[in-house]
Amino acid sequence: MGKASKKRRLEDNYAMAVDRSVRSSAQKLNLVASSIRGMNASKALLELQFSNKRIAGDVKKVLQSAIANAENNHDLDIDKLVVSEAYVGKALVMKRFRPRARGRGGKILKPISNLTIIVREDQEEE
Repeated sequence: MGKASKKRRLEDNYAMAVDRSVRSSAQKLNLVASSIRGMNASKALLELQFSNKRIAGDVKKVLQSAIANAENNHDLDIDKLVVSEAYVGKALVMKRFRPRARGRGGKILKPISNLTIIVREDQEEE
């Protein structure tokens, strides 16, 4: 016997995708995520495709996954999708040391973040 299914966290016209362990700081990732908040999904994909930020490729993958989840799992129309939420959370930080002069060590922090994108089907757009 399997596990009992959990109740869905989101409403019926919402779909989401989560990427854990994104190798970037939350501050840098949030700059890209905030640029697509509230946008139409197709316009957000174009924005990410031509962005100069390195992390924009990872954000684009998560957005494409959210769009695919909306279409395949929840039967939403992909032409009416809007990026409802795009938020970033801090995960762990890898700590490394680099040898410096006179026997000291310089601390290097390698942050890891989590990215969540929620899309919704906009009913008003005709």
